[in-house]
Amino acid sequence: MQIKKEFLKDKELAKAYKESESEFELAKMVIAKRLEKEMTQKQLADKIGTKQAAISRLESGDYNPSLLFLRKVARGLDAKLKVSFK
Repeated sequence: MQIKKEFLKDKELAKAYKESESEFELAKMVIAKRLEKEMTQKQLADKIGTKQAAISRLESGDYNPSLLFLRKVARGLDAKLKVSFK
């Protein structure tokens, strides 16, 4: 946590972090739900008809998934997809 505080003191890095925050939150939620279900990336990928690499990219927070893909992931995790604006 201390490293993050130091990291965010840099205005450019803080701006980049803020712009990517929702992608990282999404990634954390997918990872947490997948681990809660005791599934590997491969198992989730097989269940929704995609490749493990697609799940890996989603979980890296470095991928901009379609809403359709997120719906498939949610179904594969026996979860509901909820999108909101704040």
